[in-house]
Amino acid sequence: MDASLEFFRPLIHYSFHFLVPVVFAKLFWKQHWPSAALIMIATMLIDTDHLLADPIFDPNRCSIGFHPLHTAWAGAVYACLLFIPSWKWRAVAVGCLWHLATDSMDCWLGGTLI
Repeated sequence: MDASLEFFRPLIHYSFHFLVPVVFAKLFWKQHWPSAALIMIATMLIDTDHLLADPIFDPNRCSIGFHPLHTAWAGAVYACLLFIPSWKWRAVAVGCLWHLATDSMDCWLGGTLI
């Protein structure tokens, strides 16, 4: 992997996890954007499923499809949350789906996406 990409990979990954939700909140929930941003950032809690793995963190392992809350089944549940008529649940759904997208991109950048 290119050294410059390896330098920027964590920067891209974590800014996508923490900054892009703020942009989404301002775009989709203008009236409630601070709360929506915090809700979407809180969806990082789906990473608690990493605690089930041994080792807990492996930079060469792709989270997508490996950890239970990072599977297609979990993604389908997150997508179903979009249909609940509440901006809060939709923020949870968008946050979780964006989390999966961000982790997928990280796997792709790291060359571990299957």
